[in-house]
Amino acid sequence: MKRHPGPITNFEFSKEAIDEAVRQGRLLSMEIEFSLRCNFHCPYCYVPQENELKNELSLSEIHDAILQARALGALKIIILGGEPSIYPHTLDLIRFIRDNGMEAEMFTNGSGVTQAFAQQLYDMHVRVVMKMNSFDESLQDKLSGHPGAYRIIQNALARLKAAGYPSADHFLAVSSIICPQNIEELPGMWQWLREQGIAPYFEIITPQSNARINDWLCVAPLELERFFQQIADLDRRLFGQEWEIQPPLVGNKCMRHKFSCLVNAQGDVMPCVGVTLPIGNIRRRPLADILAASQVLKDLKNHRNTIKGPCRTCDKADECYGCRGAAFQLTGDYLASDPLCWRNQQLCASRCVGE
Repeated sequence: MKRHPGPITNFEFSKEAIDEAVRQGRLLSMEIEFSLRCNFHCPYCYVPQENELKNELSLSEIHDAILQARALGALKIIILGGEPSIYPHTLDLIRFIRDNGMEAEMFTNGSGVTQAFAQQLYDMHVRVVMKMNSFDESLQDKLSGHPGAYRIIQNALARLKAAGYPSADHFLAVSSIICPQNIEELPGMWQWLREQGIAPYFEIITPQSNARINDWLCVAPLELERFFQQIADLDRRLFGQEWEIQPPLVGNKCMRHKFSCLVNAQGDVMPCVGVTLPIGNIRRRPLADILAASQVLKDLKNHRNTIKGPCRTCDKADECYGCRGAAFQLTGDYLASDPLCWRNQQLCASRCVGE
């Protein structure tokens, strides 16, 4: 199977690759939901209720979306959910992605990760991102909305390790949300993950759907700043990793609107899971036409000139635009300054925000 040219560092592409993709109007990755079906009920999840899960893409439509992304230059397909490991066609679709020369990256809660499933992921060099928010069993179950979630996650991690993850060419990460209930243990989890060779992917919760009605999960911006700085200091001291703090990802930059998009389970194309603003549907128009015609994407790619408020004049504006999902969900404007950024305290108007 083909390997992508050029480096992919952690989750993002190099700045040079991103700039070239913007110049050429091409993709580097595409996120896709095979199905929104899930057995967990996370209180921060953006997935709609069961009665809204209708008219999902067929296998042939998913194949077509993947091929359209490849034609636009995509090097990686990121599989979201729902829960991909319980979707019956996930392994076949991953094989299709890999046979067409692209990386496959899958976010999973581990529910369907049997030893045989883990071995197939390993054999196909799938980049796996396990969702785990706590070492505390009762808290993990609460944050998953599913009794027994802790054991499911731990068993899946053990099976992935037994299959050979992580290694130099078998990327394994753990995705964790930041909330008041786990914020004190997350530095210890970060250190443990680094020592295991597992990439930590810690992120601020996007205030949408379930998270909007579960404000007990909210962390104030200045507390987020303290936490981000604590992790940065830890990473530098223990692991020699140097990075600037910025939302919404700890130790990473999210500039995905320059080079990626989301195709949801009903075929709607959106900038990402947080900017829930459909710009077209692949059942009605080709992906290339949707992306080329989107003023939303043009604005986001040209963020240095279009973004509003303090984000526009921030000294980090060349390499950061905060979380566009948080801006859209809290203000209704995808170009507003990020209300969850500690640099923008004056914009914090939500009950989820403030000190």
